[in-house]
Amino acid sequence: MEEQIIRLKKDIIAIGRLMWEKELASGLNGNISAKLNDEHILLTATKTCLGLLGEKDILLMKADGEILDDGKASTETLMHTAIYKSYPEAKAIIHTHTPYTNAYFLENDELLPRIFETKMYLGQVQAVPQETPAVTDTQPIINALKNNNIMVLKRHGVLAMGSDLFDCFLFLQSLEEAVKIDFISRFYKADKSTSEKPVEKKLKKPGRKKKYELFSQEQIEEIVRLVNADKTLKELGSKSNMTMDLAVRLNENGKLFCFRFDKGKIVEVTKNENAEFLISADEKVWRSVFNREIDPFVATTQKKMELRGDFAKISKWYAPCSRIFELWQSVPVD
Repeated sequence: MEEQIIRLKKDIIAIGRLMWEKELASGLNGNISAKLNDEHILLTATKTCLGLLGEKDILLMKADGEILDDGKASTETLMHTAIYKSYPEAKAIIHTHTPYTNAYFLENDELLPRIFETKMYLGQVQAVPQETPAVTDTQPIINALKNNNIMVLKRHGVLAMGSDLFDCFLFLQSLEEAVKIDFISRFYKADKSTSEKPVEKKLKKPGRKKKYELFSQEQIEEIVRLVNADKTLKELGSKSNMTMDLAVRLNENGKLFCFRFDKGKIVEVTKNENAEFLISADEKVWRSVFNREIDPFVATTQKKMELRGDFAKISKWYAPCSRIFELWQSVPVD
């Protein structure tokens, strides 16, 4: 385990320096952790500069926060340990105080990026209230991370969890750039209009509708009915020649349905496991998708859902696929 600790400490030092160089960290703000195994994590100590970390600044501790090294724990130890406990799949966490993101969320509670790639990567980013300098109530954070790997603590900073440290870095950098782009675009538009709201509106949630059993035949039939009756999808599918086999699978029981699309229309539903595209996910993720809590594109890019197939190819059908996913979410589940 000693070799693994040394290697992981070097990775934390490197990512801290990269954040510093990219102006995603400043002063003595922020903290970085990485999961060593199910029983141990590494976490930067209190009052350390992320751009100038040394091995002594990174403490080995148990998953419950008990320190096994000499040093003083970060004030955000509770936050890190609570996240790892709630999300065993998380391998790394970075919390920092990015300036543009902090400034944006002083005035707003959410951001939906308007650049295609960033929107697919980050989705709707939410802010939760922060009443103390250090986190004392972790539940709002745990809830926010359910459907997105990055979230914001209002008047405090931003937090990302991921499969590794670089994954977290990319989330933080992408959000900071999205906020900059949002600000600059509105600056250019200021002379034309000052009435536009700073955040894109979320899709309105449907009113009281019938709910379906997840992955039931009835649910699938309703999806097919809505997709094939939709005029917008018909136009988008025809224009983009969206012809493919798209299968969806529920991980817990392996239940699978394959939709055969011909220019956006579903012409057949089979059990074909060898479909060109296969989306797999756990029940909790599928429920979040059908109940409009998470965008399927975001769930795929953040690895909450697994996509088998050429993502570059399916992304060329972004417009019709987005419409399909929107229609899916008109079929809520119990």
